[in-house]
Amino acid sequence: MTPLPLKAASAFVLSALILTGVQGVSASDHGHDHEHDHDHTHSDHDHDHDHDHDHDHDHDHDHDHDHDHDSDSDSDIYSGYFDDEQVEDRALSDWEGDWQSVYPYLQDGTLDEVFAHKAENGDKTAEEYKAYYDTGYQTDVERIVIDGNSVTFVESGEERSGEYQYDGYEILTYQAGNRGVRFIYELEEASEDLPKYIQFSDHSIYPTDAHHYHLYWGDDRQALLEEVTHWPTYYPSELSGEEIVEEMISH
Repeated sequence: MTPLPLKAASAFVLSALILTGVQGVSASDHGHDHEHDHDHTHSDHDHDHDHDHDHDHDHDHDHDHDHDHDSDSDSDIYSGYFDDEQVEDRALSDWEGDWQSVYPYLQDGTLDEVFAHKAENGDKTAEEYKAYYDTGYQTDVERIVIDGNSVTFVESGEERSGEYQYDGYEILTYQAGNRGVRFIYELEEASEDLPKYIQFSDHSIYPTDAHHYHLYWGDDRQALLEEVTHWPTYYPSELSGEEIVEEMISH
């Protein structure tokens, strides 16, 4: 499959839904990346997009977030088990920085060690895991730079930037019983070169600095929420391929 360019993502989403329906995977398939079963994903729309949460702690988004959560609770949240009232709005600053796609490391074999590790305790061979993640990680957007409200996509060396504003979050429920949250941002000024929506998933449900994330982008907000097979993944650009392997295996 040819890597998806920036503007092809929404078309990919719609065609995938039409041609194949929602494709199920097991909860163990995603390892540290996606600890849930995507089959029959649906979104929870019990809230509007102007959340007025009554928090008992304050977040100033200075990248020094201090949450009073115990490790067991954090582990449950990471695995997709949490209550609706635990979810909090997040600023784009949670993902601020210079990020690199992990897809090139899959292509050049750097991540083979990760797939071999998954195969030791999983239900697929290393080759099958690699094929699965090849679909998930696939993208032509090699870098993303986030600074304030500005998001810059770097594709084949070409930079495209736009300002994005918060458009709420959606809670997704999976067949396995666990859940995830997409934090959504909308392009302020329409552009043919940029996606109207970007949706972050990083296994966190309240303000905190992301260490990696999966990004969904396109022009159809709802169709993106139904995307279950394609989730370009980004780690800090300063990390080497070997350091990314260590991060993936340690989680």
